[in-house]
Amino acid sequence: MATLYRQYRPQNFAEILGQNYIKTILQNEILGGKIAHAYLFCGPRAVGKTTMARVFAKAVNCLKRKEGEYEPCNECQNCININTGRNLDIVEIDAASNTGVDNVRENIISSSRVGSNNSHYKVFIIDEVHMLSISAFNALLKVLEEPPRHVIFILCTTEIHKVPNTIISRCQRFDFKRISVVDMVKKLDHIVRSENIKIDKSILESVARHSDGYMRDAESLLGQIISIGGDEVSQEEADLVIPKNDLGEIIDLFECLSKKDAVHAIQLVNSLADNGINLKNFVVDAVELLRKMMLGKINPALTASLGLDLGEALEIKLAQVSAEMSLPQMLRFMEKFNGIVQDVKSSFIAQLPLELAIIELTLADSAGKVAAAISSALPPQIEVSTPKPAVRPANSNIDRDGIVAGWQEVLVKIKPFNHSLSFVLQSCEISSLEGNRLNLTFKHKFHRDRINMPQIKTVLEKILSEVYGSPLSVEALLDENLVLSSVAPEVTEEKTETTPSAIDDILKAFGGEVIK
Repeated sequence: MATLYRQYRPQNFAEILGQNYIKTILQNEILGGKIAHAYLFCGPRAVGKTTMARVFAKAVNCLKRKEGEYEPCNECQNCININTGRNLDIVEIDAASNTGVDNVRENIISSSRVGSNNSHYKVFIIDEVHMLSISAFNALLKVLEEPPRHVIFILCTTEIHKVPNTIISRCQRFDFKRISVVDMVKKLDHIVRSENIKIDKSILESVARHSDGYMRDAESLLGQIISIGGDEVSQEEADLVIPKNDLGEIIDLFECLSKKDAVHAIQLVNSLADNGINLKNFVVDAVELLRKMMLGKINPALTASLGLDLGEALEIKLAQVSAEMSLPQMLRFMEKFNGIVQDVKSSFIAQLPLELAIIELTLADSAGKVAAAISSALPPQIEVSTPKPAVRPANSNIDRDGIVAGWQEVLVKIKPFNHSLSFVLQSCEISSLEGNRLNLTFKHKFHRDRINMPQIKTVLEKILSEVYGSPLSVEALLDENLVLSSVAPEVTEEKTETTPSAIDDILKAFGGEVIK
């Protein structure tokens, strides 16, 4: 089977996907006989710039096109020769391979002075025009300013910022956009029907989404799937080619969050982690979907122009979940997920920030549920519970000096629970004791954020209760100008060199890795 994107390249305006405003203007110029001498097609790759140029060249040179029509017939000799690349009046030049001024003089300027053969216009299609040298642009500028009446220039580029303003100002500029999932699925469905291939529409939607708006990529990907599956493609065969897409799992996660089902949400996240899914990308996509849901809540018309295009199946599923969520709830979810993107990337347990976000979003209204959820999520050797009555008699007269005096014992006792946490607590200032609230100030944000993690704070407050004989809550503060005093003594050890265990502790405390 021939390459799909070449076999099914559009042959008229109607077959070109999207770019409707561009097609409308070009069609009206053809109908009115007001053809410009130079056009500039700019935009990302694989969205139809060169295809639009070829269709336009056919339309203006079609021998059978009647007055009041703008589509090429694809039957006359000119159309056939253009389709097969044999029309001498349609000159396609790859500027990436012909960057010099001599090539412009020979292939464009000299050729433009020669009249056309059997065509109304001689059309020069210059692809990747931004690759021309400055001297080549200067030479091209002269012929663009005073072109022969029978010549049309169509310049195509993916990097418009590299094209001189003097060139841009002498062209009609058209900005091409990426193609929507809906339009791509229609084209892919037409291809599989023409090839008599049975394939589920959900697979076509996955192909379209993964192609990110680039039609040629979608057709190439579909060709790979067909080569594996043959005349009937299953989901298992498609999965061998299409990278795993997590949008469905993201929507499932939203459904769990809206129902305050922390257990299934955490299980879902861990399943993704076990399967090697990039959780940072997962969180980024979650923020994008929440944005789409937010825009839909404000005004459904906004999602058509600004929202992510998912395809019919996922759009229906997302709409059902969105209907069960309020706008304030979406905003809270978005703020939380947006805030943990970097945490997911840097955390030594990738899924931990997601798990904490899930717990906070689903169980924050009940301290008991939070503690129970944390207890079930932590390793079994760590016994976590809400502070119990102090082992020592309650000491209501404890002050900051008392906290400082017992801090060494806190550092020693917390090591069996979390070995690296003692290093973090050595880098703080015991600022004040306000009632039962102990204020600890840190110089670095990642230290403060570490202490503010719910499961870390629970362990620390348990140790404080045991050491000082009173239930204490902890408030971690940030002061980037902090100069540490000696109030937080270091834990003394008998080691005289940095052991592998100590290195592991430092890595966990500071989020680093051994390079060499």
